[in-house]
Amino acid sequence: MTAARENAALPLDIDGGAFLEGEIFSEQRSPERQYCVFRAGRERFCFSVLEVEEVVDWPAVTRIPLTPAFLMGVFNLRGTIVPLIDIAFTEGRRPGLLPKHVVVALLKGDGQREDLRLGIASDEVIGTFSASEDALLDQAPADVPHCRGMLRHEDRLALVVDLRRLVDVFPVPVI
Repeated sequence: MTAARENAALPLDIDGGAFLEGEIFSEQRSPERQYCVFRAGRERFCFSVLEVEEVVDWPAVTRIPLTPAFLMGVFNLRGTIVPLIDIAFTEGRRPGLLPKHVVVALLKGDGQREDLRLGIASDEVIGTFSASEDALLDQAPADVPHCRGMLRHEDRLALVVDLRRLVDVFPVPVI
């Protein structure tokens, strides 16, 4: 292939710098993160997809006597016992109406704690959404201490769950 023909295959604007300006512009945009959005009770919640291990259909749950109301029990996930919490327990679920899914999240351990796998009861998994930092609001309702902000998606808001705060508010490491 001749040099003239090779250059013809390149975009004409590359010599003028328009192509390079487009690359610089894309680097200046705020980075996007993906979030798993789900509904628990009447509220929408979300986690970073990096914290979500998987979503499973409602499992067989073993109740544990004398546990707090938010702890629905434990379930077996391929040989691992996972505590199952209901972050919407304050709304009062109707008797006999169980959630449909469990969002299994992994809280990475630090020097003081080990990794903790946690199941969160979900009535509906809405999906995954990509959002830039601009779509995140730093403020969360004061009465929801386990959230660090809100995510705007599909003209709605979802509470962004902070797993560290969640474990502090709903302590389950005793299991």
